[in-house]
Amino acid sequence: MTRRWLVTGCSSGLGRAVVDAAARAGDLVVATARRPAVLEEQAARFPDRVTTVALDVCDPAQCEAAVAHAVDRFGGVDVLVNNAGAGLFGAVEEVTDDELRAQLEILTVAPWRLVRLVLPLMRAQGSGHIVNVSSLAGRTGFPGLSAYVAGKYALEGMSQVLAAEAAPFGIRVSAVEPGGFATRYGAALAEAATRVPAYEGITQDMRSGLRDMEDNPALGRPEAFAAHLLRLVEADSAPVRVPVGADAFAFLELVEEAAREELAAARTLVTDAPTPPEAAPVTAPVT
Repeated sequence: MTRRWLVTGCSSGLGRAVVDAAARAGDLVVATARRPAVLEEQAARFPDRVTTVALDVCDPAQCEAAVAHAVDRFGGVDVLVNNAGAGLFGAVEEVTDDELRAQLEILTVAPWRLVRLVLPLMRAQGSGHIVNVSSLAGRTGFPGLSAYVAGKYALEGMSQVLAAEAAPFGIRVSAVEPGGFATRYGAALAEAATRVPAYEGITQDMRSGLRDMEDNPALGRPEAFAAHLLRLVEADSAPVRVPVGADAFAFLELVEEAAREELAAARTLVTDAPTPPEAAPVTAPVT
């Protein structure tokens, strides 16, 4: 079966690898980037399978145009991969309202917008697969990535609700959670304009590790991520949230263990709390 893909954020890293893998599998791909010229080499290698279009996912008109291009060129969309993203480094106290809004716009609002645009197509054809590329940050908090974590948590919440709403129409939804992959995410990470020195010792190790991601030989290759994603799309069924990479599973096992311990501690706090004494009756003051 030939699938028709619409993939965002294809200029490098995971998105670019997904385009290659899908095209090599014989599928048809609309590859998008803010500067589509960076995709010319891929389009030239797969001239009958890959078409490119300019897409800034924060631009509603360009989102509509990208979906329209997929319909005009390939007749529709079978797989939407919401991969485009960007990170902001800053503690909660350091992130301004405007910086938070910008982060949520690209991590949550933009994927939501594209989902809304493809859903009528998928409902009409009675099938489809929406893949939201999340993160381990969609399951736990990382110091210094406050706004990014907030955006990914929101994306996973939307994905879980959408999965329940779309299933009756034959539409599958996945929130994939990559472990460590060698991409430009860390190198491209923006910094909050406000710096509070008190947090430097708390966040500096995280910042250093992220900055070195692209050249870290211990991290997975984007091609491996793409291979996992193709297997997910080809599978008959899968859970909504899907970790990708052995390190992701190991990390999330620790997260789940910590969550169980937290739940047990919370239960003890609530159920073993002493019953407060009855309040004394209120009487009128003596005059």
